This record gives sequence, C-alpha cells and structure tokens, in this order.
Amino acid sequence: MSKDKAPRLSPIQQIKQFIQNEQVILSSLAVIIGVAAGLAAMAFRHFIDLVQMFFYGFQGEKVSAGIAGLPWWQIVLVPVVGGGIVGLFIRYFLPDGKPQSVPHVIEATALKGGRMSLSIGIRAAIASAFSIGVGASVGREGPVVHLGASIGAWLSKRLHLGYSLFRTLLGCGVAAAIATSFNAPIAGVFFALEVVVGHYALSAFAPIVIASVVGTIISRIYYGDFPAFILPKAMSLSSFWEFPAFALLGIISALAAIAFMWAIIFAEDTFKKLNVPVWVRPMVGGLALGVMALVFPQVLGVGYEATDAALSELYPLWLLLALIVVKTIATAISLGSGFSGGVFSPSIFLGAMVGGAYGIIATSIFPELSSGTGAYTVIGMGAVAGAVLGAPVSTILMIFELTNDYALTIAVMIATSLASVITQQVHGRSFFMWQLERRGVEIRGGREASLMRSITISHMVHNEVSTVETTANLNHVREKIRKTRLGQVFVVDEDEHFKGSISFIELADGLDLQEEKGVALTALDIARTKAVQLEENSNIEQALQAHGASGEVYIPVIDEEGILKGVLHEHDVALAYKKAMEQARAEERGDM
Repeated sequence: MSKDKAPRLSPIQQIKQFIQNEQVILSSLAVIIGVAAGLAAMAFRHFIDLVQMFFYGFQGEKVSAGIAGLPWWQIVLVPVVGGGIVGLFIRYFLPDGKPQSVPHVIEATALKGGRMSLSIGIRAAIASAFSIGVGASVGREGPVVHLGASIGAWLSKRLHLGYSLFRTLLGCGVAAAIATSFNAPIAGVFFALEVVVGHYALSAFAPIVIASVVGTIISRIYYGDFPAFILPKAMSLSSFWEFPAFALLGIISALAAIAFMWAIIFAEDTFKKLNVPVWVRPMVGGLALGVMALVFPQVLGVGYEATDAALSELYPLWLLLALIVVKTIATAISLGSGFSGGVFSPSIFLGAMVGGAYGIIATSIFPELSSGTGAYTVIGMGAVAGAVLGAPVSTILMIFELTNDYALTIAVMIATSLASVITQQVHGRSFFMWQLERRGVEIRGGREASLMRSITISHMVHNEVSTVETTANLNHVREKIRKTRLGQVFVVDEDEHFKGSISFIELADGLDLQEEKGVALTALDIARTKAVQLEENSNIEQALQAHGASGEVYIPVIDEEGILKGVLHEHDVALAYKKAMEQARAEERGDM
C-alpha cells in the first residue's frame, strides 16, 4: 500500500514558507544590523573628529603633524582637561564607574546570553570617542566592537530571540563594525567568530558574512575603497631563506606583546593606589601623556599616522625603538588611569615599530635576502596584534586583505602563530581574558560551563524532608529516619536554621555511645555539623563539585539566612548537566 504524498504547495505558499524560514529572517536581520553598525562606526569616527577639532583645532588621524604648530601648554593641558571630563562621565554614566570594551562583549556572550544594553553601548562609545579626541593613547576598534555588539543585542532583545540567534546577531554587529573600520570584510567575519561567537557553524557564519559585507559596502561608499593603512609599494618575499628571520620576529613580537600587557596591568594597579578620587585619575594620566607628547607627539591618539610612516620606512632605527617604549608607556598610562578605549590600534602601532626596527637590523645584516623594512613592519603588525588580542586567525586575514600578497601572508602566519603560542604559554591568556579574570569573571569552559553557571538549582530542590530539633532525643531521631525515604534527617534549630544531618551511620554510632556512657544524647550531639551544603542560588557547576567532593546522594539546600529549604538529589544535577551539554551542542550546530 503506497503512502500518501505530501500535498504540493502553491507558489504563494512556497514564497510564504521561504520568507518564514529562520535563516532567511536571520539574513535579513544581518543586513539591518550591518547597516546600523556600519553607520554607528562612521558616527563614532566623526565624533572623535568633533572633539579633536574643539580641543586642538584640527581633525583627522595626523595628530603629530597637527599639534606641531600648537603652544606647549595646549598640548599638555588638553589631555588633562579631557581626562577630567572623561573621568566624570564614566563615573556617573557607566556601570560601576568603569569603561566598557571588548571584554564586556565576551562576557555578555559567554555568561549573559548575549544580553547587552544599547544605552550603555552608546554611552561607552561617547566616553571612548572623547578619550581619543583629547589624545588618549587608546584604540578605536574595541569601542566600535562594543557598540556594534550592543546594536545586535538590542535588536535581538526587541524580537525576543533565543540565545543562539542572540549570539549570532551580536556577532553580526561586531563583524560589521570591524569591517567598516578596516575596510576588511573577511577579518571582520573571523574576528566575530573567533573572539565573540566562539564557533564556526554555518548557521552563524552566513549571517555574519552578510553583515560584514554590508558594513564594508557602507565604508567604501563613504570613504572609498581604501585600506586602513597605506602601503607605499607592493611587497613580496625575496627569498624563502627569510623564514627563520620571520620566526625570530614572531618570538620578539611575543615579548613585546607580553611587556605591553604587563605594562597596562601594572599601570592599573599603580593608579588604584593613588589617594585621589577615581575621576581625577585620568587627569593625572593626561598630564603624563601631555608631557610625553611634547617630545613624542606620535603617542597621541590611535597612532595610525605613525604606523603609516613606519610602513613607508620614514623612521630611523632610534625613533622606532624609542616609540616602542613610549607608546607602551603611553597606552598603559591611558588605560590604567581610566581613559576609555581599546588595545587594537596600540598593538598594531607597536607591531609596526617592532617589525620596522627588526627589519632595519635584519636588512643591514643580510641585505641580499631581505624583503625590505616595510615587509617586516607588516609582519610585526600582525604578530603583536594577534598575540595581544588572542585572535591570530582574524589578524592574519586582516593583513592578507591589506597586502593582497599570498607569499607575505605566509610570513605573517609564521610570525603571528609563533607569537600567539609563546604568549599563550608564557602569559596564559589574551589581554581580554586577563581583563575579565581581574574583574572576577570566569569564562573558562566555554559555553558549556557558562550554561551550567547560568542554571540555578532552586527549581530542583526537594522540599519534602524530615527534620528534627537540636534537642530531640535519639529515639525520636530513630523514628524519623525509619519513616523518611531519604535515609537521613536534618537537624534544625527553633528558627529552622540548618545545623547538621543524621544518617543511619551517625544514629548507630550515637546509640552505641549513649549506651556506653550512660548519658542521654541529643540530635545535635550526633549530627554531622560540617555536612556539605548549598545555597539555593547555587548553580549546576557548584552542585556537581559539591556532590563529587562529598559523595553524598542528597545535599541540604539553605537560603541566605541559613534556613533549610530542602535537599538536592545528585540524579537531578546529572540530568540538568546532560541537558546543558545537549543545549550547547545544539546551539553550535545551529539547531536552536
């Protein structure tokens, strides 16, 4: 007997079914987010120009050339006044009175279901744009990533989407923001997947590609089809015998990246010790920055002017070496004192100076084998930035889009991979992960761990438990245990506060001791008063650890005041863990 064939859909029904398809909807939303994030990235850059025009009288990225004709007191005073304004703004308009950047996007993705506030995103962008406008030595890409992610998260929240779609649209905002900033759509895609989304499933890949391409289109319509950095001439490898030199540059870049990250953390700790209000710290940092700028104006702002100069081989060796040191100090002071901004641009700057200095030395030793100082500058940019950001793949792709040179990209791959591996082994984490750890945020374990931490045990607590008062005699305890299915009773005081637990083992030992000593014992006398317990707001991860450490089948659960609320069975915890793992796998496959 043949089975009935499914009814043939009419063209209108087929169109309707196509329009209602989740991937079609997601792709349409990716276009919207790509446009919004691209325009937001452009608005961010315009706001930087407005602030810069107001304080310095010029706009654009050529800061060191622009301040050449300014009086010394203006160069020193602007970062100080600007620091005070930034400090007050962050103090009163941002959560916890602290700047926001890429680590908050990673935290939102891993632990908060992708939830971010658009209002906070806009305020954080204002703080960062103002910081850069007054000369803080910080990057503009981190704030733009945060702003793009906030836009994606806002739209997801308005549409009441699930976590998987939430995370994908957040990644769309990040990709579009990066693509607009660098005119590098491939790098935008892989930065979003590598740093934010955390997987490369097709369900997330396609929408993020669309958003990144849309952001690139917006950038090229407005700015033209120009890369973020200007390469004065075509670059290519002179000889494959240079590869050992590229590997050595990767090692040196790792040392520069580690020193850069340690300097920022050291500056943060130092400024925290200053006996001044938090909002005054950027003023102190601004003063140090202004004084440094009198000698090395290249340290002000994002530093792309100096990066382009290094690519054009315009700086002598002594200046390249000096800028490595002063830029590291300037960025450490800026971020450590409380200015808002990212580390992408500073790490690109440092990489250019490290690569340029290395290239001059290598070329002087083996001139016939050298590909030129400019090639080493490009390689250093990728190596240092990849190691600092913990994003070697997207950094390599960004350099490839910048140079469009396959052979040179292989050299970048060698140096960046080595730098990233060494940094990971020595330092243990990227700069973003380090910032999160210093705030007490644990991302370890990826989405599985974050799911376990996000699910509390309160709904799994069994409230039907047998309790006895602390003064109950052992005969009463024995009757209670005989009637309970748990095989144990829990001791509470007159206010229901948990005091311990009694199983058949404790009861038997107590009866023997009572008979031996000839004295009447109470429930509290024989209870395990140091029994493992959990608070009702504990998560699955904590419950698994408690069951594993204690070996108990049932663990008592208390509230914040220590009142017994019930017990947690290990079977329920194991089942919740299994569901969390299945959910994480389904999200990565795009089934949710």
